[in-house]
Amino acid sequence: MKTILSRLMKTTMLLSGATLLAASVHAGEVTLYTDDNFGGRSVTVRGATPDLVQQGFNDRASSVIVRSGTWELCEHAGFQGHCITLQRGEYRKLEGFNDVISSAREVGDRGGRDDRGPGWRGDRDDRGGGGGGGYGRREPIVLFAQANFGGRRAELPGDVRKLDDYDFNDRAGSVIVNEGRWELCEHANFGGRCIVLNPGRYEYLDDMNNRISSVRRLR
Repeated sequence: MKTILSRLMKTTMLLSGATLLAASVHAGEVTLYTDDNFGGRSVTVRGATPDLVQQGFNDRASSVIVRSGTWELCEHAGFQGHCITLQRGEYRKLEGFNDVISSAREVGDRGGRDDRGPGWRGDRDDRGGGGGGGYGRREPIVLFAQANFGGRRAELPGDVRKLDDYDFNDRAGSVIVNEGRWELCEHANFGGRCIVLNPGRYEYLDDMNNRISSVRRLR
């Protein structure tokens, strides 16, 4: 009887050890860097981190390496605010999300959240990992609330007659046009003064700053 109990205990211990080993092998890991191209200070996260202040890394990340797992990085503590979801890979520059990350957690293989209403998306990397300097599935045009692609952003898949619908009326301070030719107008329904932008990055909108109320694609 003692021999049987001893064997059962050994088997249980071996199975427990194997389970722990498997969990450690599959645990996600992400490293955040203060500078582009993985420069400067770094911190490695292996579990849910609701507040990067504890690591002295709040609003400091400029590039990221996801070594394993799928990670959600959010602009506010407690995984709140706008979030991006990154799969395994190297992200040399966090365009539009530089120095704003305050919390991080592994989320498995699900895509990005969309909890901020129309125009707000957690970008999911569709490159399948490796290389790369960008992240996420890109909408044709992205508006930013501040110059130099800072602040809140609205990612637009098509024509918008009233940016009020996106809580972005008279708020745009910079723009990235990923594809197409776009007309941006100062009034709803494409009225008033308009500017036309081709694909490119527009760090400043000069005298159209904080005046855009509607957007449509011309081609």
